[in-house]
Parts: sequence; C-alpha cells; structure tokens
Amino acid sequence: MSSRAGLRLLQGSRVTRTAFKRPIGRRYQTTDAAAAVPPPAQSTFQRLWNSPVGVKTVHFWAPVMKWALVLAGVSDFARPAESLSLTQNLALTATGAIWTRWCCIIKPRNLFLAAVNFFLACVGVTQVTRIFLYQRSQKTATSSQVAESAAKDAKDTATAITADPEGAARKAVNSREI
Repeated sequence: MSSRAGLRLLQGSRVTRTAFKRPIGRRYQTTDAAAAVPPPAQSTFQRLWNSPVGVKTVHFWAPVMKWALVLAGVSDFARPAESLSLTQNLALTATGAIWTRWCCIIKPRNLFLAAVNFFLACVGVTQVTRIFLYQRSQKTATSSQVAESAAKDAKDTATAITADPEGAARKAVNSREI
C-alpha cells in the first residue's frame, strides 16, 4: 500500500472502482459483407496526396527545401579549400548523419528526408576532407613555396587587371559581397 494519503483515498473510493471497471462503450463486430470489401484502388497521385508523408504535409516540403543546403554545399566544391568554414561543414556533416538515422526511426518513416540528410552528410564529409587536406598541405609547405605561390597569384592578378580593368573591378566588388 502506498504511503501517500491522496492515493489511498483515491484507491479506496467506491466511485473510482466502479467507473474503471465499467466499459464506456461496447465494441461490436460486424457481419456485414460490405465492411469486408477492400477500399477501391487509388491512383498513384491519390496515394501520394493522401500519404502521411505526401505532398500536402510538412514531411514532404521540409526535405524539398533542405535540398537547397545540399546544392549550396555542392556549389562550394568550386571554391578553394582555404575559404571554406570547418565548423560550418562539420555542422552540416553532423546534421546529415544524425537526421538520416532519425528519419528511419520516427513515424511516419520519411525516406525522402533520410535521402536528403544522407546527401547532406556526404557533402559535409567531402568538404571537411578537402579542408583537412588543405590544412595538412599548408603545414608541410615551405616558406619559399608559399612566397612563390603568392608571387604567382600577384602576377596573375596584375595581368588580369591590365587585360580587362572593368571585369577586374566587377570581380573585386562581387568578391566583397560574398
């Protein structure tokens, strides 16, 4: 018996004993032949529309919008590794990995969201690998190699400015906006 007085009072109450033993409603099985007939076959569009992860739910539109993160990560493949953020790409990797697993656990199971999170993790792993390889190459590079690389970059920039000054100005303005 419990030491809490309120629980003893509730358990000893005659009203609660009879209220919980008495069923609220009765369930009847039907013998109607119409109830045994399966529902009519739905078209593919109707099944997609009425699905728990269908077009009219957030379970469909959230992954559609999340593909923008994957595409942004893919577009960063063209950027040099020194301009990528390690913390941002680690966050994308962790998000993709964690939510890929979670999408297979939750109900309704959303494989569309799991796919976008899987690709997000793949993009993040690729970018983190690029960043680590770049950082490792910078540690092993000698100061003369770094100086030669900087001189070559300066020469290429000067050549581009003399060849097309307006294009170089536009490129400089655009690089500041990014």
